[in-house]
Amino acid sequence: MKQLVCRTIALAISLAIAAPAFAQPGSNARQLEQAIDQSHRALEAILNGDPSLYLALFADRDDITLGNPFGPFGQGRAQVAATLANAANKYQRGTARVEGVAVYGDGNFVCLVEIEHDRTQLAGSDEFSEFSVRVTSLYERISGQWKLAHRHADPITTARSAQSVLGK
Repeated sequence: MKQLVCRTIALAISLAIAAPAFAQPGSNARQLEQAIDQSHRALEAILNGDPSLYLALFADRDDITLGNPFGPFGQGRAQVAATLANAANKYQRGTARVEGVAVYGDGNFVCLVEIEHDRTQLAGSDEFSEFSVRVTSLYERISGQWKLAHRHADPITTARSAQSVLGK
């Protein structure tokens, strides 16, 4: 996991160096690195039944959003907290490896695209399961800190037919 985390952080740093907006006074690529690292630790916490680290990463306001494979989008702090808790209740004894795909942004917003490769026990099972999800996270710089404004994860990591979106 550390190698892929380093790759994601390297992408973030290269964006920080290449994007002129990051060079503006008050911006801090190190804080972005820390936020991304915290999100990877929060992922492992979710896979061990603990939603609190992820909730701490989200901005504290009513327009934040979270989408995951278990239901509709949660919007606002209360719904995001409930959506995280619902996901965390499904897992135990998990680990993750994160693959950075792309980073886009400026001094106030960063969009991070990753693939998470997870290994965990589903709650109530003795067997480990492995799965991957594609993830898009939107960070906003608020009062000098990078906070999540949006996160979306779904299990579509391979090509699918047009019929697959019909849900039949």
